[in-house]
Amino acid sequence: MAKIFAPSELIINEDGSCFHLHLRPEYLADKVILVGDPARVNTVAAHFDSIEFEVQSREFHTITGSYKGKRITCQSHGIGCDNIDIVMTELDSLANINYNTRTENDQHRTLTCVRIGTCGGLQPYTPVGTFVASVKSIGFDGLLNYYGRRNEVCDTQMEEAFKQHMDWDPIKGSPYVAVADQQLIQQIAQDDMVRGYTISCGGFYGPQGREIRIPLADPHQNEKVESFVYDGMNVCNFEMESSALAGLAALLGHRAMTCCMVIANRYAQEMNTAYKNTIDTLIKKVLDRI
Repeated sequence: MAKIFAPSELIINEDGSCFHLHLRPEYLADKVILVGDPARVNTVAAHFDSIEFEVQSREFHTITGSYKGKRITCQSHGIGCDNIDIVMTELDSLANINYNTRTENDQHRTLTCVRIGTCGGLQPYTPVGTFVASVKSIGFDGLLNYYGRRNEVCDTQMEEAFKQHMDWDPIKGSPYVAVADQQLIQQIAQDDMVRGYTISCGGFYGPQGREIRIPLADPHQNEKVESFVYDGMNVCNFEMESSALAGLAALLGHRAMTCCMVIANRYAQEMNTAYKNTIDTLIKKVLDRI
């Protein structure tokens, strides 16, 4: 007997749209570009040849349109892995659940999701302006640990190596290592993006080693992160969403990856606050390659 998703679990609005995103199934394209800033959806959509649909609710702004013959949805998700939990779950429900019967569709629909974001570089070879493709993402947020089968989509050996290297305090919860879709990495990153590991943090300040008025639990966290090497690859950057995106997408049967532009280099203590003027280059690359 097919599982029926109860109204309290899968919340559908009166107009037939999903609860947070306010999207109906027919407005979702197979190719999805994810951005944090709701205003950046307009930046992406400015390249579209035509716009089919637009809706905004809180930090969730969506435009579906056409770019060089490709139907694309651009979706903002706000800041943090908790928001990715909402966005990926609801996008998947639109693709793979019949909203009329509240049952799973017989045929699985696979989405291709590329997140375009900003990040802090952690290596001398990732200066401000570098494009980084996240091959694997180390989640400090713990979100994927709430889902069954998480080990099936995570690099558990790398998790153990990282915890040992960091002398990880279990009070923080267990970090997880989510693996991006490798074919999608090849398709999007090509030869002009740095490939590396990414850490997704549960906050912008303390979790990323910024000390303002509260002392850090581990003042040497960033030094240890920068020196971590696994399979010949370093941690290149900090951001706040890629681990949840890669992990949830893999569990749900979708293709996903994150590529970010470095706007601050923690190693060199550089910052570019005018990054919004230059991230359009990365947007155009992704639009052409997705």
